[in-house]
Amino acid sequence: MTLSPETAEPDDQSSDGIAARQVAYALLNEIFIRRRSFDEALAGSHKFEKLPSRDRAFVRLLVATVLKRVRQMDDVLLHLLHEPLTALKPASLINIFRLGIAQFVFLKTPLHAAVNTTVALAEAEGIAHQKPLVNAVMRRLTREGFPEMDDRDAGKFNTPEWLWAQWMKDYGVETALEIAAANFNEAALDISVKSNPEHWAERLDATLLPTGFLRKTGGGFIPDMPGFADGEWWIQNAASALPAKLFGDLKGKTVIDLCAAPGGKTAQLAAAGARVIAVDRSPERVKRLKENMERLHFEIETVVADGAVWLPTEPADAVLLDAPCTATGTIRHQPDVLHLKEPKDQEKLVALQRRLLLNAVNMLKPGGTLVYCTCSLQKAEGEAQVDWLLAQNLPLKLSPVAPEEIQGIAEMVTERGEIRALPCHWKDSGGIDGFFIARFIRV
Repeated sequence: MTLSPETAEPDDQSSDGIAARQVAYALLNEIFIRRRSFDEALAGSHKFEKLPSRDRAFVRLLVATVLKRVRQMDDVLLHLLHEPLTALKPASLINIFRLGIAQFVFLKTPLHAAVNTTVALAEAEGIAHQKPLVNAVMRRLTREGFPEMDDRDAGKFNTPEWLWAQWMKDYGVETALEIAAANFNEAALDISVKSNPEHWAERLDATLLPTGFLRKTGGGFIPDMPGFADGEWWIQNAASALPAKLFGDLKGKTVIDLCAAPGGKTAQLAAAGARVIAVDRSPERVKRLKENMERLHFEIETVVADGAVWLPTEPADAVLLDAPCTATGTIRHQPDVLHLKEPKDQEKLVALQRRLLLNAVNMLKPGGTLVYCTCSLQKAEGEAQVDWLLAQNLPLKLSPVAPEEIQGIAEMVTERGEIRALPCHWKDSGGIDGFFIARFIRV
């Protein structure tokens, strides 16, 4: 995505206001009906790209609000309609209701605007025969109100049962509630810089985090920001920027970045002076990675291959494995995860992670370092994978992370010396993505 988080509201009475809502409606249909991710839906929407910057920000906020609160909305809709939601014709009509509720209840759009634009959206989308129903439901909602929940209860209500059960098992009820509540927060824009973070914090009107990364809370069009076109920095969530800091001095060392695209960690490794071999199985993702490296003026080697079977010609000094996962730690800015991931996905991904881990060990020279990480909150994709790997009788040992290695991470370091970041960490500075990191040494 090319827009930073920003609250925006188009002119509700203008054609552009309806146009923005039409784009939001189309995106929801792509996600809920065609099962495409939020990013994929945005990338495939030419109408989204043609909207003014302010309207694009509004669309993203509106769609994200629906994705995060849809279980609450549907529960109320069921009461208002007195019939199964599956009986709505066309099936996509439910997304018009969801957009109307999101505006009125959560984005605090004025009553008349929320009702009028929702009815107008039905007409604009060729569902004019349902305008009386849309109008009746929206007006009844405004009269009867929306049941209030605090963020902890609402977070639990909007989390799929299978996922909630795992968080409860892994963390207990209090932490699970804190995680679910934190997922309602909008993720800030985090930035990694090549050098001189103090200078770029001032230039970008950003905050310098204890870890050395920048955080920007204001809006703006990223390519127009100072230093972007010159390749001085790149967008990277603060949690995903932690793994590359655990290798120590990398100058002149060979590092394999497995599952590397889109390249945030690749850029970190290159900036640290490493000779980087970036491996990813997707040609399209590798193409995007190359484009990012060209903008940043980093020279790296890229390989299109399956990291679970590919091996380098010579063992490497270090391997960074950011393994494919359920991505439940990214719900703050990728809320489609709540609806697109299922238990069977986790089972497949756990198996893939193990294949990648075994092969990563084979890539290392004796004394080399392996850093394994995922953006999943489930311990099945983190701590349990460490248990499994250490039980394989491989020439490998866990290398515990000390809290003082990186400033600001003390609350994230586990007793065993792994890093377990949760969305409810860093509350005072805007939170952080859920992330797991473990470091190993080949003996």
